[in-house]
Amino acid sequence: MKKWIGGLAALTLVTSSVMLLDADAKSEPKKPKVELGVDRLMDNPEILAGKRVGLITNPTGIDANMTSIVDLFHNSDDFELTALYGPEHGVRGDAQAGSTISSYIDEVTGLPVYSLYGATKKPTAEMLKDVDVLVFDIQDVGTRFYTYIYTMAYAMEAAAENDIPFVVLDRPNPQGGLRVEGPVLDPAYSSFIGLYPIPLKHGMTVGELARLFNTEYQIQADLEVVKMKGWKRSMLYEDTGLPFVMPSPNMPTTDTVNVYPATGLFEGTNLSEGRGTTKPFQLIGAPYVKAHDYAKTLNALELPGVTFRAASFTPTFSKNAGKLSHGVEVYVTEPTKFEAVKTGIAMVKTAHDLYPDEFEFLANDFITKLTGNAYVKDMILAGESLEAIMTKVDAERDAFLPIRKEYLLYK
Repeated sequence: MKKWIGGLAALTLVTSSVMLLDADAKSEPKKPKVELGVDRLMDNPEILAGKRVGLITNPTGIDANMTSIVDLFHNSDDFELTALYGPEHGVRGDAQAGSTISSYIDEVTGLPVYSLYGATKKPTAEMLKDVDVLVFDIQDVGTRFYTYIYTMAYAMEAAAENDIPFVVLDRPNPQGGLRVEGPVLDPAYSSFIGLYPIPLKHGMTVGELARLFNTEYQIQADLEVVKMKGWKRSMLYEDTGLPFVMPSPNMPTTDTVNVYPATGLFEGTNLSEGRGTTKPFQLIGAPYVKAHDYAKTLNALELPGVTFRAASFTPTFSKNAGKLSHGVEVYVTEPTKFEAVKTGIAMVKTAHDLYPDEFEFLANDFITKLTGNAYVKDMILAGESLEAIMTKVDAERDAFLPIRKEYLLYK
């Protein structure tokens, strides 16, 4: 009996040890498959050594351990962080979409924070007076009408005008780097949600876009891109192993990112794009929509990689705030097959066709800034088929592809 008890004790001890070892193994952080530009820079900060650095960033500017680049730079002994620059939503990400941001002193570092979203979108010479090099580190979402890439472009212009080198710390395109979908922006419709003639879904990283902007649109900054290591164009964000920080208040998840090139078009209509709900850009609707009919009609189109569920919701702010709205929730079931731009145009066209008396494009013609042209709106109003619209859209995309190819860093 004593032998049996002793054996049981030994077995318990061994089992406990194995469990502890297993727990220790599980507690070790899993190394991401992709090494970010910021991590590679901090491992080898020679390009910034001894310099006064201006940093353009927001909460997405983190390393693989989720440490803010502001803290990394502020605590560095290799160079001096002297100024911060905030895009839309601010350095700390505490402003809603479209909210004007003022310049202020950062309470954590004591450094000046210059707003690049408001009256001033391009850094002035005064803002750059204590800066030897400008660094950009912000997570983009891969869609033309997201403003961060134009904050980058304007900052590159300012750097060129003031003979300051410009460094981009590259990050993944969360939608991957293979799919490119038009339409390509017509320069006549250039705005801060679309400065240059690139496709709506461009399939490029911020570093690749910086190279494109710098050469094709003659910014001519002294540009250096710190590349990622391990990123492949076929990767969606989930494949990278990196933590995802929401790039803006209404972009909470990678599911939101995936639908954004489609449902972002509803910002130019009187349907809610889901702002003021827990699923912005995934919930689409209005009080006048019949949810079941809208979902059934969209699903009948058999658009690849996407399913629509009839849904009702009440936005707490933005369009239709406090009003029960009906429509669909958008589910991307196969991201690699999902045709975002075609889906978005189909959704807008279907809403127009089903509810011609209630559906409206907003009077400010915002839809033309989102699509980058007038013809998508005009063809929908004229009753043209989805196929006819996409023929024109795809032709523009195809013409852009050879230009894009010249600036890709990851083959």
